[in-house]
Amino acid sequence: MELICIGLSHRTAPLTVRERLALPEPRQVEVLQQLAQAPTEALLVSTCNRVELYVSSPDLAQAAARAREELSRLGGPEALDHLYEHHGAGALEHLFRVASSLDSMVVGEAQILGQVKESFELAQGAGAVRGGLTRVCAAAFSCAKRVRTETAIGRAATSMASAAVALATKVFDELSDKTALVVGAGEMGELAARHLKQAKVGKLIVTNRTMARAEALVAEVGGTARPFEELNALLKEADVVVCSTASPVALFTKENVGAVGRARRFRPLFMVDLAVPRDIDPDVSSLDWVTAYDVDDIQKFVAENEAARAEEAQKAGVLVIQEVSRFMRDRAVRDGVPVLARLRQRAEQIAKAEVEKTLAAMGDGLTEKQRKSIEAMGRAIVNKLLHEPTTRLRAVGSEKEEGNRLAGAAAELFGLAEEAAAPVDAVSVAPTAVSGGKR
Repeated sequence: MELICIGLSHRTAPLTVRERLALPEPRQVEVLQQLAQAPTEALLVSTCNRVELYVSSPDLAQAAARAREELSRLGGPEALDHLYEHHGAGALEHLFRVASSLDSMVVGEAQILGQVKESFELAQGAGAVRGGLTRVCAAAFSCAKRVRTETAIGRAATSMASAAVALATKVFDELSDKTALVVGAGEMGELAARHLKQAKVGKLIVTNRTMARAEALVAEVGGTARPFEELNALLKEADVVVCSTASPVALFTKENVGAVGRARRFRPLFMVDLAVPRDIDPDVSSLDWVTAYDVDDIQKFVAENEAARAEEAQKAGVLVIQEVSRFMRDRAVRDGVPVLARLRQRAEQIAKAEVEKTLAAMGDGLTEKQRKSIEAMGRAIVNKLLHEPTTRLRAVGSEKEEGNRLAGAAAELFGLAEEAAAPVDAVSVAPTAVSGGKR
């Protein structure tokens, strides 16, 4: 069983493509059950900024073809132009980076880990994630926890919701005399409401299809809950609108927003759409008294504030590589292929020695960031170099004669034969990380 990741994200696909692939949970379950025919397993990570399929299968080529076919069917042929693929160790590293919020639109934001966990639980409930992918996801969650604990990446982060409020303050200078309308009382809506309160907005209104959720939110953060049926009328009062619902169609169009212009005396209206699919039709921006932003516009704003997180992201990237290596080493031991564990141990020892030699030769002029980059490079080379032999040895592991032949050849070629008597379990706990980071 090998792992592949196929998907698209805000880095590769425009919003028009991503929103076509934003599926409600029942449809996600259907996709998972179609792809995860035993022994194949599948995980679908679907957020406003990414749609990714992780598939573990003994026939990787067929699994990849089916995944691409499914994404094309859901998002149209155009979706294929924006796909990326990661295999083996690369797929592991990508998932670990996603869960650790290193591949997010807002690096370091806390929401993505919860979203990946929800995706895992959905796949588990659908019977699409069983043994192998369960261990992969557990390792990804552990990696994300280590990143949050050992770096300050979360403390330097700006959420999508806080970015939306920051933009509102740029438009209006201050919000103390403004009325803000939050449409949707889910996680993003809650964040937006809290940030608006922190920005001392004059009046906060929350509306949601389920009135009880809107009432529960304002009970926590303050403000007024109003029925969803009053949505168009509420536009007459609002100066700032932040949307984040699961509506499959736009809630605000040029027609229904334009209809309240006269009643507002064409007072400026600032609208931010954090939903995928979009809650605000792009044509709304053509109204000269309305300023509207969607998630791709927010990305541009966030990019200007990434410098503060760059150093912490560098540290987090090193931790991810360490955790990928640890997982692969432990998997080799667990799968009963001792020569793989010994080969990885030998490679890591060589990499560590060469990295230390290089650092010593370069003297004391290196910054800590540069040292960490060199250490991470050593580990990344080990991971990529050993991926193919690991795959081949594991593939024949169930065929005793062929497995023994290849394992023996590998042991002989790499000078591991004399280590055969060494206790393999020691390898899985040996602190041989190139970066020397804490466990």
